[in-house]
Amino acid sequence: MEPGLPALALITLLAAFVNGALGYGFSSLSVPVGLLFFSNRVLNPALVLIEVALNLYVLFVNRSAVRGVWRRVYPIVLGLLPGVALGSYLLASLHPGALKLATYALLLPLLLVQAAGIRRPIAAERAIGLPFGTGLGFLYSATTISGPPLALLFNNQGYVKHDFRAGLALIRVAESVLTAAAYWHLGLFIAESVGLLGWILPSVALGIPLGAWAIRRLDAETFRRVCMSFDVWIVGFGLSRVLVELKLASGAFAYGPMLAAVLLDLWLLFLFFHVHLRRNRPAAG
Repeated sequence: MEPGLPALALITLLAAFVNGALGYGFSSLSVPVGLLFFSNRVLNPALVLIEVALNLYVLFVNRSAVRGVWRRVYPIVLGLLPGVALGSYLLASLHPGALKLATYALLLPLLLVQAAGIRRPIAAERAIGLPFGTGLGFLYSATTISGPPLALLFNNQGYVKHDFRAGLALIRVAESVLTAAAYWHLGLFIAESVGLLGWILPSVALGIPLGAWAIRRLDAETFRRVCMSFDVWIVGFGLSRVLVELKLASGAFAYGPMLAAVLLDLWLLFLFFHVHLRRNRPAAG
């Protein structure tokens, strides 16, 4: 048994729990850990197959809000196709180490910006849809991650809870189906990738309902923020590891990105709890 398989089963259980609770987060949690043991070319096809079914389930659960949010997200959906085509091609042709480095390097700033809670509403929402969708399709097909940029955009634009989940599900169904088709065309569904499904499927089947049950008993905002910190720390560690693997840095210097990410996240986490506790503190008298 490969040592990465039990770790993959465990992290996908945690990621499925988070996805069941929040409606997103499966890939952004499972990929950074999975890449410590497998290449993108092996890991991505397995996760994409899982996400096709997972995203269809989330869309079905939030189907009542689809009509209200469709007009806001269809430009993003239209923009996905060229990005998916380019990202899938690069996945099939680039060196695995370079892809790992790109995945961690792209994900870390997105997570930190999301953790900082920066919001700058964009007036021309429809105009940015196509280019945003193209970038999103590229990111997803190359890494299977799209939750952080989507959450950033939707929070920035003030999506309410049900619109947030429905819009997220619509886009993620489209990107996962398009990416699966591109992977199939490029011959990326190899036996090693398909073999990972036996370790991931039970975790997803158990984690999704547990997450949906648990979130009714948790503070959703605090839970989301703690999950984000875990993600930042893992991505920081993964980035440092791949710098060593590619001989781009060595010794203590290689772990500088991880240390910087952890320290910045701890500061952002302190600010979050300071504001969150003050906001929820009962008024005196």
